[in-house]
Amino acid sequence: MFKILKGLIFLLVFAMFSYSGKAKEVTITVVYNNVPFNEELTTAWGISVFIEGLEKSVLFDAGGDGSVLLSNMEKLGINPSKIEVVVLSHIHDDHVGGLDALLEKNNKVTVCIPSSFPDDFKNKIKIRTGGLITVKGPHKICENVWTTGELGVSIKEQSLVIRTPKGLIVVTGCSHPGIDNIVNFVKKHFEGNIYLVLGGFHLISCSDGKIKEIIRELNMLKVEKIAPSHCTGDKAIELFEEAWGENFVELGCGAKIKIELNNKSGEQINAK
Repeated sequence: MFKILKGLIFLLVFAMFSYSGKAKEVTITVVYNNVPFNEELTTAWGISVFIEGLEKSVLFDAGGDGSVLLSNMEKLGINPSKIEVVVLSHIHDDHVGGLDALLEKNNKVTVCIPSSFPDDFKNKIKIRTGGLITVKGPHKICENVWTTGELGVSIKEQSLVIRTPKGLIVVTGCSHPGIDNIVNFVKKHFEGNIYLVLGGFHLISCSDGKIKEIIRELNMLKVEKIAPSHCTGDKAIELFEEAWGENFVELGCGAKIKIELNNKSGEQINAK
């Protein structure tokens, strides 16, 4: 009896020490972007975001130039072989152009694309990778990570949704369906508050009035933190920063966002 009790105490103490170790966190790193941030990296038109710390590591979009993508990843200490899933938002070159170079380094990835992608693109992925997922509606990528499925009319596009203890994170490529429409969709189809929206908002050619209208809409949707980049446009980024203040997050090439997952009172978001 004493030996059993002693064993139970040991397991309890072990569990306490194991849980009180380093907090698990999600790290979102911008590896490709036309908006500068880290001077050691090369900027080019497009976007790519690496997400780690979840059940699977995810690369969202691949930028437009494979050599730039791989060079920036190397400088950031990101090994292409560690990527498990690639999610492509839409078919434009500045989001899929770096894929071929990535597949030369890692052809075991699973690639997730909107079902509207051309057949020749799909066939090439089937031949060269560990798997292809085509989606129309919302689809679970792995634990706590979903795609919205393809949204929009003329340009079909998917965004990424990540569930954290702090709320939902929405990652966008270009937001051709409308950033307000994307967030509205996420709000309706996924439970939880919108903690952070990041990526390209496609407002570069919009008037100040239209941008302010979208800002009002996102405020009504109670988006807590905002990180516009890529095709959002300098003027729009400035207006978002003015509207969100300390909850605005800079998202240039090389920026990192870290969110702790273990302790609800302790998660934080940092751009470095």
